[in-house]
Amino acid sequence: MHRRQFLRTTSRALALAAAARYLPTTFAAEKVRRVGLIGCGWYGKGALFRLLQIEPVEVVSLCDPDQQMLAEAAQMVAERQKSRKTPRTYRDYREMLREKDLDIVQVSTPDHWHALPVIEAIRAGADVYCEKPTGVDVIESQAMLAAARKYHRVVQVNTQRRSTPHLQPAREILQSGQLGKLRSVDICCYWHMRNRDTLQTAPDIPPPAHLDYELWTGPAPLRPFTKIHHPRGWRAFMEYGNGIVGDMCVHMLDMVRWMLDLGWPKTITSWGGILHDRASRANITDTQTAVFDFDGLPVTWNHRTWGPMPDPDYPWAAIFHGEKGTLKASVFKYEFIPADGGPRRSAEAVLEYDKYPEDRTEKDLERHVASAMRAHWRNFLEACDRRGELRPVADIEQAHISSASCFLANIAMDLGRTLTWDPATHTCVNDPEANRRLRRPYRAPWVHPEPDQV
Repeated sequence: MHRRQFLRTTSRALALAAAARYLPTTFAAEKVRRVGLIGCGWYGKGALFRLLQIEPVEVVSLCDPDQQMLAEAAQMVAERQKSRKTPRTYRDYREMLREKDLDIVQVSTPDHWHALPVIEAIRAGADVYCEKPTGVDVIESQAMLAAARKYHRVVQVNTQRRSTPHLQPAREILQSGQLGKLRSVDICCYWHMRNRDTLQTAPDIPPPAHLDYELWTGPAPLRPFTKIHHPRGWRAFMEYGNGIVGDMCVHMLDMVRWMLDLGWPKTITSWGGILHDRASRANITDTQTAVFDFDGLPVTWNHRTWGPMPDPDYPWAAIFHGEKGTLKASVFKYEFIPADGGPRRSAEAVLEYDKYPEDRTEKDLERHVASAMRAHWRNFLEACDRRGELRPVADIEQAHISSASCFLANIAMDLGRTLTWDPATHTCVNDPEANRRLRRPYRAPWVHPEPDQV
């Protein structure tokens, strides 16, 4: 081979090798990804419809113990997806996953039903997109992470602040040191969150005929049914989640950790309870403070479901206090306020009505979050295409840290003492009672997942 021919051949080979890094995305686009949804309620459909906006997937399976909700979701998906095909429907997620024909499983159930379906979907060979938090207890969450790693599956949790467009420049302000040395971070939620008017007058009633309440309850304690349980009101009960700390704090704590590249908190303490709204049947706190100490940087959570908001412009937010200024960040906007009186910077949530006009009219859509969910899905799909090379921005490990930290805050409140966390052993230091509470009891016949048995 002449030198010139050798160089041409070698250059062509190198170019093909370089392009090969991007071929999985191309091939993935040619192969239609098959998707299944477990949990066809409000947020499940909202997130799935954002995926349908950006990727020509085929939703082949839907699952929900509410047959009415399931039928409505099947019709809505058929109207939106490219093929116009109606997905298969299942009451029990185990029947759906036995088919082993799904590339992606989206889990959008109540929190107490996150861990078991996620782990089963992973075992069935699917990549998983799951709502936050990871589960309801620390060991559940740890088992989900162990399963993802064991079976080499991509698991993205919908802590979508990490993909929120207007928060990217806010993060750059922090990363570039424009706030100077950080002194503290406040995170908060001052929305009511307890459905108090309904819960005060919600008697025990039989579950509706279209709902398999036994299956809906699953591993959680079997409470008498009320009209607030389903749909959407289950967050008022600790049996199915972790209250406002597990619902809202997890988002803000995760956002702070992402913006500042933080790992586990060293200590967690919390106090609060039902201090005001005592007539409600809700058993989640209406007032709670939690302090997560990140090696000398306190991140302090406050929620109060009554009384006026300290800052009505930032009812659910993170506020970073630095020696050179203050940064306020929420799902709606961010604002940087320099301490020296210099010009402020700000940005609001990105609305993409020009590209996705259907966002304007979709029922129950949180319009300010739609662009973040689309970006979150894109990040997840890229991680699936680049398996082993790239983890998603809200990888199960990051979500596990944020979720478990919130679970620990509730344990600290219940025990009335500060917990010192050891990530290496996944235990609270010198606190046997706290460690017993890392795992919630499961109602038979459901079996609690264990990290070393997935």
